[in-house]
Amino acid sequence: MVAHVSTVAFLGLEARGVEVQVQVAPGVPAFIVVGLPDKAVGESRERVRAALAAIGLALPPKRITVNLSPADLPKEGSHYDLPIALGLLGAMGVVDAETLSAYVVVGELGLDGRVAPSPGVLLAAIHASSRGLGLVCPVAQGSEAAWAGTIEIVAAPDLLALLNHFRGGAQLSPPVPGIAEPRAAGPDLAQVKGQETAKRALEIAAAGGHNLLMSGPPGSGKSLLAACLSGILPDLTPAEALEVSMVASVAGELREGRLVRARPFRSPHHSASMAALVGGGLKVRPGEVSLAHLGVLFLDELPEFSRPVLDSLRQPLETGTVSVARANAHVTFPARVQLIAAMNPCRCGHLGDASLACARAPRCAADYQAKVSGPLLDRIDLHVDVAAVSAADLVLPPPAEGSAEVAARVAAARAIQTARYDGQGPRTNAEADGALLDAVATPDDPGRKLLAQAAEAMRLSARGFHRVLRVSRTIADLAGSESVGRIHVAEALSYRRRPPTN
Repeated sequence: MVAHVSTVAFLGLEARGVEVQVQVAPGVPAFIVVGLPDKAVGESRERVRAALAAIGLALPPKRITVNLSPADLPKEGSHYDLPIALGLLGAMGVVDAETLSAYVVVGELGLDGRVAPSPGVLLAAIHASSRGLGLVCPVAQGSEAAWAGTIEIVAAPDLLALLNHFRGGAQLSPPVPGIAEPRAAGPDLAQVKGQETAKRALEIAAAGGHNLLMSGPPGSGKSLLAACLSGILPDLTPAEALEVSMVASVAGELREGRLVRARPFRSPHHSASMAALVGGGLKVRPGEVSLAHLGVLFLDELPEFSRPVLDSLRQPLETGTVSVARANAHVTFPARVQLIAAMNPCRCGHLGDASLACARAPRCAADYQAKVSGPLLDRIDLHVDVAAVSAADLVLPPPAEGSAEVAARVAAARAIQTARYDGQGPRTNAEADGALLDAVATPDDPGRKLLAQAAEAMRLSARGFHRVLRVSRTIADLAGSESVGRIHVAEALSYRRRPPTN
């Protein structure tokens, strides 16, 4: 007899259908798994054998063959344990095979029969919904799967409870969607004393989704300013929350089945490898740039990152996706991130202070800043110098305006952009391009003249020219202006990186 159970294989954010075919036939006793299984799938034989023994069942002394179809699709991960076990029980006649055909099954088995969590349950649930099937998954991830829609979800704590459910015994309660994670409390802009220019740049970056680079001496507040960004960004919309949660689900970072409503804020250490930042590895997994999708990727001490690692961000920052090519797979992850970076002006960090700067200045600064390539810097919309905070600033009372006031202006500007780009693709001004950008961000005559003069004097690239337009549009949105004027263009140009002098 052959039993059939549906499960999935994950390729990026795509869940592909896999059929687990289990045959129990006369012959020399054996337990064979075929169909391009990786080591984790191959080891499922021992986990399944032990889990069945834990509930009082023994494998029949026959030849057991498990085929994972299609056979040319690589199978990775431990979530094949449960479908293999159920397929085997169906082939043995313990569970009705017809009942199993109505479900997609995912889950890892423990040696004692418990059903342990496995990455990607949300994607499996969405796949099951698209096929009109139910889902069998670990009880710890039932709330996660419930976000996929009105499908039947059987969330099992262990194999015995699952058998009782299918055989009409104790029925398992359907899970409910997990409550979205609340916004974590972070630093407030009221804690930042001075740095008015940097605060303004941070507000513009938040309003339009622009990339920002802050450069200044140690202790000037660059990291604090970056940490404040989460408090002024609007929450994810329901559709965006689903996108972000799908990435987190594949990475195994969706806790307690709760969708994420706060925008991701990822801050990898500068020792991160290329695979850690953009994704990859032997089993392709999303990197930091994808885990920060629709949120913030903060790179502190930017020049300390490996130059090849930084340059690997150039394509994702431009396209909003990252493609990882391997011999056995070509996987694409979303990577629409807002890059916030911070750096010292030189290795000692005190370039502008003659009493503290090293004897190698300014050559030290040139060598240090050259670690970041020009093409990457060209993709950063806002460049701001963060000056050292004086003792006079530190003894001042907290500023009257904090994150709440700035967040209100950011939300109003984002609402304008949402209405402007409704149904056209972009979410923010930073994503607008081509004819759409020309239609919404072309300045008035004085603004065009200033932009043309500045483009020549500052030697702006075509990319830099269009990024100035996007920032100008955001500044106009913050001011409540329908058109982009000269004053908006002038402020946008003030944040643009100056060309190096010979």
